[in-house]
Amino acid sequence: MHLDTVDQVRVGDPPLDYLPRIGCKGIIAIHNTTLGPALGGTRFWNYATDAEAIEDSLRLARGMTYKSALAGLNLGGGKSVIIGDPNTRDREMIFRAHGRAVESLAGRYITAEDVGTSPADMDFVHMETDHVVGLMGRSGDPSPVTAYGVYMGMKAAALHKYGDDSLAGKHVTVQGVGHVGYFLCELLAQEGAQLTVSDISKEKTAVVKKEFGATVVPAKKIYEVKADIFAPCALGAVINDDTLKVLKVGIIVGGANNQLAEPRHAKAVEKKKILYGPDYLVNAGGLINVYAEIEGWPAERSHRKAGEIYNTLLRILELAAVEKITTAEAADKVAEQRMDEVRYLHRTELGCLDYNTCG
Repeated sequence: MHLDTVDQVRVGDPPLDYLPRIGCKGIIAIHNTTLGPALGGTRFWNYATDAEAIEDSLRLARGMTYKSALAGLNLGGGKSVIIGDPNTRDREMIFRAHGRAVESLAGRYITAEDVGTSPADMDFVHMETDHVVGLMGRSGDPSPVTAYGVYMGMKAAALHKYGDDSLAGKHVTVQGVGHVGYFLCELLAQEGAQLTVSDISKEKTAVVKKEFGATVVPAKKIYEVKADIFAPCALGAVINDDTLKVLKVGIIVGGANNQLAEPRHAKAVEKKKILYGPDYLVNAGGLINVYAEIEGWPAERSHRKAGEIYNTLLRILELAAVEKITTAEAADKVAEQRMDEVRYLHRTELGCLDYNTCG
């Protein structure tokens, strides 16, 4: 993780820094704005330390930069985290304070929902700023589009690995069956995949078991299940030294952000002959969904755009094979190429035909 490219980490500016009276403490991180304003959701989580929250916001902001670039969107990358209990019921003042902090950035950063937040929370943010998407009655919950993008990435990975993109009969393990995980299970069940799932919530796994016939295993046991495909759809850093010792799958494609605990784990995955679909590509459907709100796209266009993840992942897998690099390195290379090309674009002024004299 290279953090030297971070444009700005906003810590300490009122009102987001620390308002103990209303329980608001958090960070806004802006990584890059080459392609456009930084967009990234607001995560509400009970971090153990402020340092952990800052590190998470930086990693997530960088991921959003690369996600936007790979998805072909005119957006940069940013992220917010609010430190606290995501089950807090009295939320209005917390998210209105967050909205004021977002507004102070004057459009350089646009927020949306994320882990621990909802469209209702974004409505509170919207009371203080227009730089927020994913509102009730607009694009709303991005989870269905995110799940569809993951599903299409999974099919592309299956084509590359197994020679056929059909998931019928494939055994897929899904870690986390909240919003994205639930809709992913629905798509997989419709195609006839065999499902094994885990989640810290017994209520959520019970629903997936009843509706889709999934087998449920304890949260820590999901890594030990032998399967064709593993789909991490909860928190990040789940591909690490410990889990790689027990993983017995052919493909990793899931909706979680920052699945690799460290960059070196991309090579460790490859060494085990596991095909890894870079998370910030395959889970870009949520970003596409909120971008559609900004641009005024109809729902079917955002759904179609998320489907393009299929071809983009195939391109990355082919590049990785040709250049003998990891899929993570190939994805970074494609994203950085787009950012570099946009960085050196010049607007052509009407009547200006001489490149040397045009600004």
